[in-house]
Amino acid sequence: MPDNVLVTGGAGYIGSHACKALARAGYVPVTLDNLSTGWADAVKFGPLAKADLMDRAALDAVFAEYKPVAVLHFAALSQVGEAMAEPGKYWRNNVCGSLNLIEATVAAGCMDFVFSSTCATYGDCDGEVLDESSAQAPLNAYGASKRAIEDMLVDFGAAHGLRHVIFRYFNVAGADPETEIGEFHRPETHLIPLILDAVDGRRDALTIHGTDYPTADGTCIRDYVHVMDLVDAHVKGLEWLRAGKESRVFCLGTGDGFSVREVVDATRHVTNRPVPMVDGPRRGGDAVKLVCGSQRAREELGWRPDRSTMKQMISDAWRWHQTGNYRA
Repeated sequence: MPDNVLVTGGAGYIGSHACKALARAGYVPVTLDNLSTGWADAVKFGPLAKADLMDRAALDAVFAEYKPVAVLHFAALSQVGEAMAEPGKYWRNNVCGSLNLIEATVAAGCMDFVFSSTCATYGDCDGEVLDESSAQAPLNAYGASKRAIEDMLVDFGAAHGLRHVIFRYFNVAGADPETEIGEFHRPETHLIPLILDAVDGRRDALTIHGTDYPTADGTCIRDYVHVMDLVDAHVKGLEWLRAGKESRVFCLGTGDGFSVREVVDATRHVTNRPVPMVDGPRRGGDAVKLVCGSQRAREELGWRPDRSTMKQMISDAWRWHQTGNYRA
């Protein structure tokens, strides 16, 4: 029988793609999701256990029923603006929920844990190419909550033998090239789906927040990784742990990044349609350039972000975008 792997947030954007990658790798992905931001329509590759991370009894019941050999933890609130305005919500949901999950994981004797963290743990790192040794100084409750979870994993490793792989990365883009699943948020805040919404008339125009940055075209630069490359790394992280290797942190990025106008231009070429745009003021706290490298992941995991070209990410996202979305 194939081994079960518990995927928290498996009804969300990244989690659902991870479930597909796990199924292809021979596992049974068991989605644990409260469907507050995820979609039941995205759960296609294994069973859905509808539960909340704040409900410890429900978590224990899921572990007892499915007996997973490992956990992939994606579930989290992740909007930076909201985290600035409502820090308590982020500390409670992300940290307390993760503590419940980690304790339930250890209690069940499930000792391999892959955590989807974020480069937001680094804070103000404008213009640097970040790696695993870069100093962490998060600027908001989202990044701080993720760093706290990383710290918890270290402590539970020391005390109970829980082994972990942590992944840090910036922006994720693209979609399943077979269009079974894709990116769909309510409300939408991510750049590429916002551009595609403007292209096909779902919104009047894309607002470019800041056109006077000290970059070649005046817009800020961000690192993007294709969602399928990202989840491939998570499966490799799982295999790393199952092979008995030590706990490890990996950054996942291109080290270069793309400006907002470069993303818009790539969308125009891929869709062969104009992109309605309006210029807006800078947003508070936006850095000029945020990127990270992936040398350790390439060398130790054999990870290759082969799909993480802007043309490929937009092509796959556009194909999904045209199929319609999950039922709202």
